[in-house]
Amino acid sequence: MKFELPRGIRDIEVKEYEKINYLRNKFFDTARLFDFKIMEPSPIEMLSTLESKSGPNIKNEIYAFKDKGDREIALRFDLTVGLTRYVASRRDLPLPTKFATFGGVWRYDEPQLGRYRWFHQWDIEIYDNFSLESDAEVIEFTDRYLNSIGLDGLRIEINDRVMLENYLRDVLSVNEVDEYFRAMDKSSKKSKEQLLEEYSMLDKNRLEHMLSLISKDLTLERLRELRFDTSRIEELLDSLKSRDVRNVKINIGIVRGLDYYSGIVFEAFSNESKNAIVGGGRYDRLTEALGRKDLGATGAAGGIERIANLLKERKEHVEKIYVAYDISLKNEALSLASSLRREGIIAAAELSKRQLRKQLEYASKNDFCKAIILERDQMAKIKDMKSGEECIIELSRFKKDIASYLKCSSKDN
Repeated sequence: MKFELPRGIRDIEVKEYEKINYLRNKFFDTARLFDFKIMEPSPIEMLSTLESKSGPNIKNEIYAFKDKGDREIALRFDLTVGLTRYVASRRDLPLPTKFATFGGVWRYDEPQLGRYRWFHQWDIEIYDNFSLESDAEVIEFTDRYLNSIGLDGLRIEINDRVMLENYLRDVLSVNEVDEYFRAMDKSSKKSKEQLLEEYSMLDKNRLEHMLSLISKDLTLERLRELRFDTSRIEELLDSLKSRDVRNVKINIGIVRGLDYYSGIVFEAFSNESKNAIVGGGRYDRLTEALGRKDLGATGAAGGIERIANLLKERKEHVEKIYVAYDISLKNEALSLASSLRREGIIAAAELSKRQLRKQLEYASKNDFCKAIILERDQMAKIKDMKSGEECIIELSRFKKDIASYLKCSSKDN
């Protein structure tokens, strides 16, 4: 019998888990800087709750099933719905209220290289009184977090769905606003000719006009010349300037979920990736669907595995110490490893009774920066595993001042 995982599911091995954990820690550090409260919504929701965001067809795209009580439930496909359900049920929470979360999500997509049916997201949400300052704070957080993990060439592209819809209706006299949105949303994946053919039911001149604007770097002045109402996006840009978020450009092709987002939307990009690595915006329609017309909401989320793939050549330097020893000094070695750990130093000791040569080979292959070698009673040899430099000291002196002696080299002999 062959024991296999379900299709699209994988074990997270050591190297990938280290990157995920690094991104998780950086995310929580950033969340605390902005005073976001940290929680995690339930991984299982009633199917009807998830349908409130994406409609009944979402059942075909997620892990949905009946439980033993014959209830229709599903694994979460994002973190936003659960947080919003929670906040919508808590009328006692002060506004604005800010939450951050990090966790696994499940989607029944077609597996691809680097794309799985179980993956991780980071997510922040602000629930408010419909303030553009909340949108600006979400964008500032995104900029700060992505910079903290060292991505190069970051840019954030923003749009205002209200501005775009008013332009289509009032200036171009368009009735099929959603169809124009759908065509514009596909502009990064399809050519203009393909979109004109796919949306041949729309007015060709108007659609060509809108598609032509997507490929241009639109300034506020140019938008005003075209008779866009830029008041909301101007307010947002003023706030981002005050927050020292400079890498922002307007892109009216950023539309995102048609039945979901309701105002400011944005996506973040890096020089290291052609696709967006973060997306977000205002989604007041979801809070309304969950019974809270009085509650506004805006947020952002990013796929951790997608970001982790961009960090392949980045390696966090971690000081690790390996305690190697002659078998007769086992107890002294294990005591030393415990002492190192109490000092907050990552340490490991030989567990398998291998000869010293084999122990040092293991330390070298597993990224230990130094080895402490116990070969004779009460003496310790400290070896730099990269340079090969060594120094010998009394074990009792070493235990009294561990941090200082770990810096020693052969020059100290």
